[in-house]
This record gives sequence, structure tokens and C-alpha cells, in this order.
Amino acid sequence: MAKSEIKMPLPKLDDLFTTEQERQDKNSEKVVDISLTEIQEFPNHPFKVIVNEEMQEMAQSISEHGVLLPVLVRPLQNGSYQMISGHRRKKASEIANKETIPCIVRNLTDDEATIIMVDSNLQREKILPSERAFAYKMKLEAMTHQGQRTDLTCSQVGNKLSGKKSLEILAEEVGESKSNVHRFIRLTELTKSLLDMVDSEDIAFNPAVELSYLTKQEQEWLLNSIECNVATPSLSQAQEMKRLSQSGNLDEDKIEEIMSREKPNQVEKLKLDFKDLQPKMPKGMPQTEWIKHIYKALDYYNKAMERQKQQGAR
Repeated sequence: MAKSEIKMPLPKLDDLFTTEQERQDKNSEKVVDISLTEIQEFPNHPFKVIVNEEMQEMAQSISEHGVLLPVLVRPLQNGSYQMISGHRRKKASEIANKETIPCIVRNLTDDEATIIMVDSNLQREKILPSERAFAYKMKLEAMTHQGQRTDLTCSQVGNKLSGKKSLEILAEEVGESKSNVHRFIRLTELTKSLLDMVDSEDIAFNPAVELSYLTKQEQEWLLNSIECNVATPSLSQAQEMKRLSQSGNLDEDKIEEIMSREKPNQVEKLKLDFKDLQPKMPKGMPQTEWIKHIYKALDYYNKAMERQKQQGAR
């Protein structure tokens, strides 16, 4: 009877010349100080790092006490690192003229890094609609890359996403309904100018979702009309423009006609004729800057009139 052979795995060369403690240390995460110049920003980072009073206070604290909570980075093939979590601490460290920052270095795939980056920043106390929109979109795409299906073709209040596991998981993790997550992601289809107006609360969330279905050209026409009418669209106006856009019947004149309608309880506002203003504007000035230019011109005019009154009283 032949003897059965027992195959023993050969030890790795490194294992022959390292102690057990050294092998454990190699595999464990450590906090190391890394030069700020060696840390790259996360590509398309959706969360804004604003230098405000709170940031200045953080910089002062770091200047006095250092960074108490290490940031999370991942190593890149070129020898540098990529910031995953801790963008505000990094910015505050730069303001405090620090050369290094304590980091946890973790090997992560692109999708793992995206999910951690989004999750860590969603813990902030105040998050702008645009930040939440792009964060949800990036995380959903990362989850999809990991093998989970998704579908973003449903309507604003539709329920066609049942069975699409990744969106369900995302909604549960962020504490939102599937429909609401989808509506936030729709905001990423807005032009930057309109999305900025959503962040500043000049355009309400529900109308903004409807406006996201307009083409980029239609959104530019709408922005011009908003500035000339000094008014933003109501939900019903946004829904009407969406319907006309999807049927191919929305143009610049129709947008102006819709926006010029007086809304219930609307305070009467001055309306300017866009075509009459054009020859009076500086050549080459973008239309989005016209209103600011008019305000500056009025300020200059009022100051000139005040000087004339003072001179006449002497």
C-alpha cells in the first residue's frame, strides 16, 4: 500500500529572516508623519473646503496643539499619497504653516477609497445640496463597480428602482428613501450656476430637481431669464418647463414667457428687457455678469448725484 504524501507549504523567504513581531508590525496600520506636499487631493472631491472662521480656529488649534486626529491616506504608485479623509485638517495644517501631518496609511482600491471618503464626510454637521448630490453619485458608482446593479432612469417620485440592490443599500446607509437619493443625484445634471443657486437657497430643492431635466442650453436660457426677471421658478413653473423640454417645445422665448408670469403672493419686481440691455453692456461681458454690472453702475450714479448735491449746497 503506497504511503500518502503530506505536502507542507514552504515558508516565504522573508519569513525565514524576520521575527513574528516584525511580521505583525508590517501588516498593521501605523500613524506616520507625512509631508503635506506629498499628499494629493482626492479627484473630484465633492465636499468644499472653505476657509472661514471655523477653519481659522482649527488652524490656530493645530498651530498650538498639532493635529490630534490623524488623517487617512492611501499610497499611490508614484510614491506619493492620496487624501481619503481629513481634507479640512490638511487645509488647516497648511494655514498653520505645518510641514507634515499625522496619517494612517491604508491600501485601498479606487472604489473602497471613494466609499470611505464619502462616508467620512457625510458625518459633517452641515452639508450643501451639491455636496450631498455628488457624494451620493460617487458612492453609488463605486458600489456598482463592486458588482451591485443600479438604475437611475426613474422619475422624481417614481418607484421603478425596486430590486436594484445598490441604491437600496445606499439609501439605508445614508438614512434616505430611494426616491430622495435619486432626486439628489439628479441635481448633478444642473449647470454650476444653477446648482450654486440651490446651495444658496435661492432655488428650492423640488423645483431644482425638475430643472435638472432641462438641457444645458435650456438651463443657460433659464439663468438669463432668472437674472432679468429677478425671480426664480416655482415648482409648477419648473414642472411646466420640464414637460415642454421633454416634448421638444421649450425655447428661450417660452422660458421668458413662463418666468415673467406673476406668481401668487409675489412682490412686484422690476423687469428688464434683455434685448434692450445688450447694446448698453460692455463688449464681451458674459450675460451672467450683467446684473452685477448694473448694480455697480447704479452705485456709481448715486454717489455722483450725492456729490453734486453737496457741491450745490455750498
